[in-house]
Amino acid sequence: MNEIRFDGRVAVVTGAGGGLGRAHALLLAARGAAVVVNDLGGSLNGEGGDDAAASKVVREIEAAGGRALASFDDIAAPEGAQRMVDAAAQAFGRVDILVNNAGILRDKTLAKMAPADFEAVVRVHLLGSAWCSRAVLPLMQQQQYGRIVMTTSAAGLYGNFGQSNYGAAKLGVVGLMNSLALEAGKFGIRVNTVAPVALTRMTEGLPFARTLDEATPERVAAGVAWLVSEQCDFSGVVLAAGAGYFSTVRIVEGPGVHLPADQITPEAVAARWAAISAGEGARPFANAGAALLAAFSR
Repeated sequence: MNEIRFDGRVAVVTGAGGGLGRAHALLLAARGAAVVVNDLGGSLNGEGGDDAAASKVVREIEAAGGRALASFDDIAAPEGAQRMVDAAAQAFGRVDILVNNAGILRDKTLAKMAPADFEAVVRVHLLGSAWCSRAVLPLMQQQQYGRIVMTTSAAGLYGNFGQSNYGAAKLGVVGLMNSLALEAGKFGIRVNTVAPVALTRMTEGLPFARTLDEATPERVAAGVAWLVSEQCDFSGVVLAAGAGYFSTVRIVEGPGVHLPADQITPEAVAARWAAISAGEGARPFANAGAALLAAFSR
């Protein structure tokens, strides 16, 4: 394959002041993109703010000969996301790529979690991804081209103790991807999701973090760069990426059973549970309509 380049393209990366976002921004810039480096500069739990993180990444890009712009907008608010995108369009004339990467953590079991902590995490991860995507859509639709990447997590795909807020938000962005891919596809916009495994400040406190020496953000960024490239012409894919490992993740539905109308009882469901829960022959569906059609046609 020819080298994947982004010359003439403009990318917006949220949460790009460090970790995964920084790696995404640096790689896209090294491959020719002008990059808007967005980071509020807050703490891991989303408190405070500091311009230093985003500004430092911008200086790194410029020192290497690239073009970059710092953004300190709070993308969890629709007006903040819009200001960031407006600044990108004003500085570089267009927006071709959006990487929704920004996130915070406020871990605690749901029974002990304050409502504000649940809402704050959902606001940044899920609503932030929605507001940023909403802000770039008019530009991408006018261009008849765009690439959007969401960021999910194993905590959302499979669950993790003490992360109900984070897990809910991270699976939420997969649902956002699925619908947005259908809505934006006719405009040449492709929407996909990365499920990263990397040693960053969000994972350094985990018990298994010491085993992640090879799980650098740069090894995830390679997968993201593929997803936002012109050559990537598909939508609706979740790409697991970390430590050199890449795989796609699918939500599938088993073949199930169809009970006769006069036998639809709790007892019948229990009696047929082995067949209902069987995984052999499971398959993904392109959209909700296809899943419903399959259910009613059995």
